[in-house]
Amino acid sequence: MANPVTVTDFISHLRGKPAYQEQIVHIEHLPAAPPRYASLHRPLLKKMKEALHTAGLDRLYTHQAQAINAVREGNSVIVATSTASGKTLCYNLPVLEAIVADWRTRAIYLFPTKALAQDQLRSLHELISAGLGDIRYGTYDGDTPRNARAALRKSAAIILTNPDMLHVSILPNHGLWSRFFTNLRYVVIDEAHVYRGVFGSHVACILRRLRRVCEFYGARPQFICCSATIANPAEHAERLTGMPATVVDRDGSPQAPKEFVLWNPPFMDEAQTTRRSANSEATFLFTELVRHKLRNITFTRSRRVTELILRYSRESLEKDAPDLAARIAAYRGGYRPEERRDIEHRLFQGELLGVTATNALELGVDVGTLEATVQVGYPGSIASTWQQAGRAGRGKRHAISFLIGLDNPLDQYFMRNPEALFGRSHEHVLIDPGNPYVLSGHLLSAAYERPLISSDERLFEEGFETALILLERKGLLEYRNDRWYYSYRDYPAQGVNIRSISSNSLVIVNESEKCQTLEEIDEATAYFRVYPGAIYLHQGDSYLISRLDTNTLIAYARPTEVSYYTQPREISSIRIVRTQDTRQLRAGRVCFGEIRVSEQVIGYKRVEQYTGRVLGEESLDLPEQSFETQAIWFEVPRRMGLDIAAKGLDFHGGLHAVEHASIGVLPLFAMCDRMDIGGLSTPAHPDTGLPEVFIYDALPGGVGIARKGYAILENLWRATLQVIEECPCQEGCPSCIQSPKCGNYNEPLDKQAAIHILKALLGRGGK
Repeated sequence: MANPVTVTDFISHLRGKPAYQEQIVHIEHLPAAPPRYASLHRPLLKKMKEALHTAGLDRLYTHQAQAINAVREGNSVIVATSTASGKTLCYNLPVLEAIVADWRTRAIYLFPTKALAQDQLRSLHELISAGLGDIRYGTYDGDTPRNARAALRKSAAIILTNPDMLHVSILPNHGLWSRFFTNLRYVVIDEAHVYRGVFGSHVACILRRLRRVCEFYGARPQFICCSATIANPAEHAERLTGMPATVVDRDGSPQAPKEFVLWNPPFMDEAQTTRRSANSEATFLFTELVRHKLRNITFTRSRRVTELILRYSRESLEKDAPDLAARIAAYRGGYRPEERRDIEHRLFQGELLGVTATNALELGVDVGTLEATVQVGYPGSIASTWQQAGRAGRGKRHAISFLIGLDNPLDQYFMRNPEALFGRSHEHVLIDPGNPYVLSGHLLSAAYERPLISSDERLFEEGFETALILLERKGLLEYRNDRWYYSYRDYPAQGVNIRSISSNSLVIVNESEKCQTLEEIDEATAYFRVYPGAIYLHQGDSYLISRLDTNTLIAYARPTEVSYYTQPREISSIRIVRTQDTRQLRAGRVCFGEIRVSEQVIGYKRVEQYTGRVLGEESLDLPEQSFETQAIWFEVPRRMGLDIAAKGLDFHGGLHAVEHASIGVLPLFAMCDRMDIGGLSTPAHPDTGLPEVFIYDALPGGVGIARKGYAILENLWRATLQVIEECPCQEGCPSCIQSPKCGNYNEPLDKQAAIHILKALLGRGGK
């Protein structure tokens, strides 16, 4: 096969296509970087050195040597370097060396997904089979046969598993693992940046339970964390594990040259409020890459879009290149493990030219050397952007990455300000293991594993005492002989969903298939997604929710083909529970504290796809949802409302627009999703009597998003003002002040009033 087209020629080709309408708004050249090597303070054992040589690994990059030296010195470590920088060796070498030196040594490797564990199993096998002898290892997860589990517990030196299995199976049954825990020396946490928000807070509690069990057996393992580049590696490692860690973040691996292209869909209307579909642009880029034999992954943010782009691309290729239509595939959660392994293998071997994928392929599964990536929308963080883009250019060949801008404030901010993307430091990873909604379930699980004692506060830290008192009052813990015992005979870990804030789930069943379960979703957010009349998407298919039983938490759905989607209407209110911090800024007071949010879905509307035309509205009467969380709120002086009204503008619409745009921009500073943030604006809040804008963690208890927003509020205001002012629309659009999850259907909104408010908050007056 002839060599694929060069990157430069491919960009020229795109610019010459009839579909090209100046979508390329910026190209960032990322130069090649040569490798940098270093030596260990102490030579490897002869057996290890020979195995590395057999595996073709004769030299270590600087970060690999630094990490191994630190582990050998007894330190916990976090390695925060780029994709494909060889982080696996940072833990495999010291762990295997310790096992070779003492066969009793044990290690547990934690991966966020089973797919990643299977991939790393192959890497481990290659290294061990290069001459390290009979070292037993294996994966211990839900797919492991029961007859193999006992053998692994008894004799495996390395167990590869995931936090879910550690939480619900291994720790509650630690007596079966006594020999393993007695000799546990290393805990490896791969892809540590994934553990953020609610999931990360749960995992932090699980790791504290792990340390507690290890101490019972006389072990104090070191932690070796590997992460994408993040802003706070030391803080995150300590919050996650409860232990300080040495940071290794100077990457010594080589980098191929790359062109990073920002691609913005063109406007479709004169008012410049609606852009061409990002999915259509992605289909165009994906098929052009495939036609030119440029092997690529096109990343999307949802399973549905992954399947749609594959379908559109196959239809396009079958017209003029049917042989290529068979060389593309989709990859996402929901596929059977054997299907995913087959796709990974075919991509690695070059049989597939392109794969559309969710972020399931963002993590370290080895799929070989690719020439290109496409990101359909900013993936939510700088770290994920570089993780996904880093899938291309692992070899020496010149690579290309595309980022397609979606119609939202953050994507369009980057499209207009490329330096904010390429010159920006990475975000902070935020977790809160002290969140009472998270901590309580893990304290019950810990008490089941071993009665709690007062000194356990050293492990669980903030919130421990308060949570104990509440659990004791509820009768879930019993205090006797200076210990807290779990009061029941059941299995508390089974009731804690570590990927959710709520212990309850709503089940969606397909009534056309004998009520077979389609999906389970968190009750805390269920009523905003599933209600009678809603159109619900599951694995690319549309379902109509025909009935919702709020007592049994079952939603009944049936397959449907419709040309519309549904949007809920909600009413919400906020009451201030406790103000924890206050400061005075230029125009008014800013507060951080705890609030109680009450939300209720009261109706929905049917909106025609593509046109946005409202086809009808319906009323609903669903239960109100209430929870306490963390928030920032800032007052806007009443005189500002009078000034804005005098200009003929809508003060309430301006507050509402500031709220929306601020929520859209906040993920610029904190590693979170826009859907993790809630807000409310009012010209007169009942607790203060003043105009207020609230921004809060849309998760019970909070995970630190609002706290981060409070710390950088003036920077958030500046970025929000820039987003609104630079947007070319006349009256507001999805790229600046409209929100996809507004319960009031984006009414009222006033773009010019928002600009006046933000300038006043920043002390700029009428500038």
